Amino acid sequence: MVRQSPFIFTNTTNDCYMSVPTMLSLPKNAFINLGIKSAENVHYQLTPEELTEQTIARKEGVLNDTGALVIKTGEFTGRSPKDKYIVKDDLTSESVHWNEFNIPIEPKYFDQLYKKMLTHLENKEIWVRDCYACADPEYQLNIRVINENPWSNLFAHNMFLRPKEEGLENFKPDWHIIQAPTFKAVAATDGTRQHNFAIVNFTKKIIIIGGTGYTGEMKKGIFTILNFILPHDKHVLSMHCSANMGDAGDTAIFFGLSGTGKTTLSADPKRHLIGDDEHGWTENTVFNFEGGCYAKTIDLSEEKEPEIYRAIRPGALLENVTFTEGTNKIDFSSKEITENTRVSYPLHFISNALEPSIGKPPKNIFFLTADAYGILPPVSKLSAGHAMYQFVCGYTAKVAGTEAGVTEPKATFSACFGAPFLPLHPVQYAEMLGKKIREQKVNVWMINTGWSGGAYGTGSRIKLSYTRAMITAALDGTLDNAKFEAHPVFGMMMPKECPGVPSEILNPRNTWANTADYDAKAKDLAEQFIKNFSKYASAAGKETLSAAPKV
Repeated sequence: MVRQSPFIFTNTTNDCYMSVPTMLSLPKNAFINLGIKSAENVHYQLTPEELTEQTIARKEGVLNDTGALVIKTGEFTGRSPKDKYIVKDDLTSESVHWNEFNIPIEPKYFDQLYKKMLTHLENKEIWVRDCYACADPEYQLNIRVINENPWSNLFAHNMFLRPKEEGLENFKPDWHIIQAPTFKAVAATDGTRQHNFAIVNFTKKIIIIGGTGYTGEMKKGIFTILNFILPHDKHVLSMHCSANMGDAGDTAIFFGLSGTGKTTLSADPKRHLIGDDEHGWTENTVFNFEGGCYAKTIDLSEEKEPEIYRAIRPGALLENVTFTEGTNKIDFSSKEITENTRVSYPLHFISNALEPSIGKPPKNIFFLTADAYGILPPVSKLSAGHAMYQFVCGYTAKVAGTEAGVTEPKATFSACFGAPFLPLHPVQYAEMLGKKIREQKVNVWMINTGWSGGAYGTGSRIKLSYTRAMITAALDGTLDNAKFEAHPVFGMMMPKECPGVPSEILNPRNTWANTADYDAKAKDLAEQFIKNFSKYASAAGKETLSAAPKV
């Protein structure tokens, strides 16, 4: 069954007339105030099976050997942060923290592009999906997504929360996403940097995305608006993190940039997954924003990530992967198109996922860093002040990788572990975090999944078994009774013992062959922290500022 019908839309009334009703009909008021004049075929709320069939029929995708849909996103295989804009108007001019990620655009350019996009969509097939964000009903945000191809609509089905059929009858969207990959802006006259764009209009509650087929722009567009609405209007802390919950109801939150182990360490078979990427923290709950996962697949294996590997089945959408020659079996090691290969799938594809994806307030928070300098301790406890300081920093260190002759690590800082998606000043999120840590008496731990005994090239990577033992000791309360010593430069408290972990590695200085080399490198890293934090210091309070490294 294909739920598609010819529609006639007019600008003179609030009615949409539909001929030949189907099992699921687009609500009568679907395009009120959007200005869409006509569309030959509107596909509403199609199933994953139907969207997959249509994608294959249009020769826009193929199936892999497990039945998942494989597509290519075209020119763009990742987000384009320099082409993401927020409309600067009376609502946002003073509240948004304008920076290299929050780029202002005048309302006239939004209006201009919006009208051009609607004209572009006239007489085309479009795919419409009603969905929502935020698993906690008190904060539910209804979203209507309009796409110009079926596989983008499949992504929306997978990633956003899915209303039950009875919830569609009177569905009223709070926000709209209009995504048209084949529509391109004219930079010289449309106020953009180049032909692709993603623009958020908080006043009109519309996100428009054009010139790019990368589906993640839709996901991160909604994350961006929630990072404004929830803290600014609802006093809910929005977070770029994964979260899980034990059988006893104890929730744990994991923050960390790419490569730090956030997905791996939160995917604990002994605990229930709340979500892998975006959450809100209220007085009573931690809740997932999403209804699915958008996982990286580069070097994926069943041994390393069994849950993700097994989620690649009918209904999943794979992006920019390639096949082993002569087969439809994915070569997960291939970077032929991009290193940012991805798969989206509904959360229920994960066997231990919590449904609904709502947990209790956290008992433990983990900041994950892969410190390639070998300076930070493998596990340490943070005060509220240190937690706020480290949260604003959002530190990890990346290895040079394949670049010839370059072996030095590079410090990477991303405020609140998600700088590109934060419309407000990072200190606002950090202060909310500190307040919740104090009021709810939450333990905060920093876990270094990086190097010990020296920097990358000299030292060795901390064993995953040790890291898991540290997290287990934090979760089961063992570390609450440990004896601690302060790190002389960064100030976090290092336990002297931890079950399953050699005591000699718990103080990183002791693992270096030359402690003077350690001291020099620790000072150098501390200076990088201080330099990075300087751009936020004027907004930070005394407690946060006092947690800066000592040099």
